[in-house]
Amino acid sequence: MQAEGEVVRLPVAQTAPSDFRAFFEDEHRRLFKTLYFVTGDRAEAADLMQEAFLKLWERWDRIDRIEDPRAYLFRVALNGSKMRARAARRAAARIVPIGTATDPYDEADIREDVRRMLLTLTPRQRTALVLLDQYGYGSEDAARIMGIRPSTVRALATQGRAALREAGGPDG
Repeated sequence: MQAEGEVVRLPVAQTAPSDFRAFFEDEHRRLFKTLYFVTGDRAEAADLMQEAFLKLWERWDRIDRIEDPRAYLFRVALNGSKMRARAARRAAARIVPIGTATDPYDEADIREDVRRMLLTLTPRQRTALVLLDQYGYGSEDAARIMGIRPSTVRALATQGRAALREAGGPDG
């Protein structure tokens, strides 16, 4: 409610700026600060600001048709930021992990090392480890294959792993 005699200010219709240079000088600091706050990177903010002003400049001859040039400028800049973020996420998803080149002789050497280490175990420990770890049998199935109790299979595997750790094997 207004007091009698109080002057009421009506919203002033947004007039299109006539000079691009003056518009740039009025808005570039505010836009840069906003973009820096959004991106956290000065160079990125400067690039986005330049792109937004370029798009506005390309349409400057039709500026009178843009309802709010400042809002248009900010919308273009913030949309550019979103598009860059999406493109970065897509690019990151496409990055192929760098594989290591394997030498076929290395695999043969590893197999030979494992064979030698397994030979240091008793035949029952070796059998329990191979059935459980190599072939993926459970202790019940391995016990049936070996003709012993499941608890004995687990004990043999535990002893075998301990012996391999002491020898500097894969579990150590």
